[in-house]
Amino acid sequence: MSMLRLALALGARSLRRPTLAVDLARVSWRFRNRHWYRKPPFLPIPDRNYVRWRMDTAYGSPDFLPPADDVERYVRWASRD
Repeated sequence: MSMLRLALALGARSLRRPTLAVDLARVSWRFRNRHWYRKPPFLPIPDRNYVRWRMDTAYGSPDFLPPADDVERYVRWASRD
């Protein structure tokens, strides 16, 4: 699965369950690079090295792209109050 397919799958799930969209936004804001406004493309996206480390510790490979089910499960867990 490519990153685009993962994003589309999560977008489609968010249309069916709007609370998932809110949870995805919350979790993605937590993952952002803290100084995202200092260098192009000036978007609050996570640091590549951090994401690679997270994938390596979670799945055993820094290049692994998690399935949409795993992302949704993590986002639901991380957004619990």
